Amino acid sequence: MTDKMAEPKIEAYDGPAGGWGSAQSLTEILLREGIPVSGAALLMKQNKPDGFMCVSCAWAKPAKPLTFEYCENGAKATAWEQTAKRCGPDFFARHTVTELRDWTDYALEEQGRLTHPMRYDAGSDRYVPVSWDEATAAIGRELRALDPKSAVFYASGRASLETSYMYGLLARMYGNNNLPDSSNMCHEPTSVGLKASIGVPVGTVVLEDFDTTDLILFFGQNVGSNAPRMLHQLQEARKRRVPIVTFNPLRERGLERFTNPQSVVEMATRHATEISTQYHQVKAGGDLAAITGMCKALIAADREALGVGRPGILDRSFIDEHTHGFDAFAAYCESQDWAALEGRSGLTRTAIEAAATVYARARAVIGVYGMGLTQHRKGTESVQMLVNLLLLRGNIGRKGAGPCPVRGHSNVQGQRTVGITEKPELAPLDVLKEQYGFEPPREKGLNTVEACEGIVSGDVKAFISLGGNFVRAIPETVRMEEAWRTMRLTVQISTKLNRSHLINGEVAYILPCLGRIEIDTQASGPQAVSMESSTSCFHGSRGKTNPVSDQVRSEPWIVAEIAKATLEPNPNVPWDSWVGDYSRIRGAMEATYPSVFHNLEGRMFEPGGIHKPLAARDRRWETETGKANFTVPEGIEADPDMPLRGADALDLITLRSNDQFNTTVYGYDDRFRGVKGTRTILFMNADDIARLGFADAEIVDVTTVSDDRVRSVKGLRIVAYNIPPGNCAGYYPELNPLIPLWHHDEQSKTPAAKAIPVTIARSASTLQG
Repeated sequence: MTDKMAEPKIEAYDGPAGGWGSAQSLTEILLREGIPVSGAALLMKQNKPDGFMCVSCAWAKPAKPLTFEYCENGAKATAWEQTAKRCGPDFFARHTVTELRDWTDYALEEQGRLTHPMRYDAGSDRYVPVSWDEATAAIGRELRALDPKSAVFYASGRASLETSYMYGLLARMYGNNNLPDSSNMCHEPTSVGLKASIGVPVGTVVLEDFDTTDLILFFGQNVGSNAPRMLHQLQEARKRRVPIVTFNPLRERGLERFTNPQSVVEMATRHATEISTQYHQVKAGGDLAAITGMCKALIAADREALGVGRPGILDRSFIDEHTHGFDAFAAYCESQDWAALEGRSGLTRTAIEAAATVYARARAVIGVYGMGLTQHRKGTESVQMLVNLLLLRGNIGRKGAGPCPVRGHSNVQGQRTVGITEKPELAPLDVLKEQYGFEPPREKGLNTVEACEGIVSGDVKAFISLGGNFVRAIPETVRMEEAWRTMRLTVQISTKLNRSHLINGEVAYILPCLGRIEIDTQASGPQAVSMESSTSCFHGSRGKTNPVSDQVRSEPWIVAEIAKATLEPNPNVPWDSWVGDYSRIRGAMEATYPSVFHNLEGRMFEPGGIHKPLAARDRRWETETGKANFTVPEGIEADPDMPLRGADALDLITLRSNDQFNTTVYGYDDRFRGVKGTRTILFMNADDIARLGFADAEIVDVTTVSDDRVRSVKGLRIVAYNIPPGNCAGYYPELNPLIPLWHHDEQSKTPAAKAIPVTIARSASTLQG
């Protein structure tokens, strides 16, 4: 198939985030997916108290929603899922799997919604129709024949709390904790770092804190493309003259200026609100050094103020009462050399001190961050350094303040809350044992990187995927695809076709599921589900449109049928009863987690959601010391041990366009960065282009050499861009083949996708031409 894309065109985009560009993009995708009327009507119910929660990002639902409580990317996600296009047995009859492997991610998903369960037939190299009974029975037979430790149960982050609870129980009753999820790929340093520092594995900020904050710090999070609804909170803060200080390698449009598409005046006048009051283009991985510099400046200013009899800068009463380890941390900061901090951060001492000065004047500070902070070899230490900065002035457990990690998939945080974790200590295994009468496995399971290692070694024989496009999301794509085909069983529970369906095991099934937006009717009638936002609030969600096919099934139904086909009968686990009435699943969840899900059934549609209890918000520190912990990093280098670092090497940052969400590509335009019609791009600093002997628009090959393996991506077009010298950037997931499997955060094993040393050479095809 040839993609319907224009001739590649690169030209600067001067518009703001939001505005007419966003409106035009929304109109285009509704028309392209054949739902201009029905899609627009559905969007009016998106993120509303009695509607459906967005299937895209996990940003919070406000108690008083806007008329259009969706962003450009959220609208694209709805249009993409509710497309009029269908991908059924007739499509698979026309195409072999080998042929489809040559299609792009966009072309595969653009075929539309999956409508029928399918089984891979090796003889014809095609997927063929199969009944649900045959499919689940065969999956059960395959799983029963395997060592339970050899099967992996992956969850992408979109499944509801109810489905996720059942899925985790299925895996543990089967006999393992092999429950990796998309947290492993993005925010696991948050879970590890915050838990050790403040006793909770999630951020402490709720939506209302944005109404009372005095300062917002942004680190490595592109709000305009990854969580655009947050722009409303940022715009309101700026209208209150709240400063926003940004640290990010690229100048992202959503962090520069925003025109609210819901404001008639702003749209008519094309008025844009300035978002960042300071914008510091830190080097990739330089946040650790930049935050260390801010802490150093604050500690020095505090010492100077106290020395002359003025009030101190630090919140000494908070530090004394609530924290542990301050003296060692202060000594570490004081020992740091400013020249080293400047060199690693890419910022001047003056710039770092300017940010610290604004911070010192603010009473309540929110620290927002994304994967620019987490996806490094020292990602956990980077998260903890931000916590250190907040602790210096008591900015945790205070109204309008705290850490605010921005999560990706709409329920990725909630899945962890109900037990999707490979770490047995994070699941209430003793409660599950008593509740369901079985002995849960106590051995640590496999996270994402470990699952990949197990597939390469041959130890993993089966992979069940609850949503997602795992093969495209993981590092070292070429090597992983080769190994993937050696597995015995692969199962994809999906709404749309993607590459993970085509890199299949010996036995493979595609199981089409209902989307969240569709009405889910079971024995007791239409069902509702729940999920958790980035701000730790639980929300209900109701489907609002008819299913795409009478052959699609709900995720709870699919999980239950696989469980019944795989496990020995257990009278304590009422799979059929749960599927017939999801309120009974919520009752089971409350029995397992009584303090978390108290009366979820009666409150799940409360405007604004139900706040999950977080001890750190009340300045109760569930840590080993009983206090919030200052932590001392090993150094200021976030990626210290990649052997390839020389004059000709650049640090590559993988990033998303504003025309995609995670691995889902909605189109080939990256409006904010001025790219049209292509994703084979390498953004470079103009001085680096000249220094290395290349030219703008030249076609190059990019290679990572980190050990005895050579990893390359060929045919990228150089685009001169405002990016720090020594850095370059390109699109995820196309550049994932360049990430070594071992190149991950040391503590959490999250792939370090934001600083990959690479070399660049003229494309072999160009040289031949």
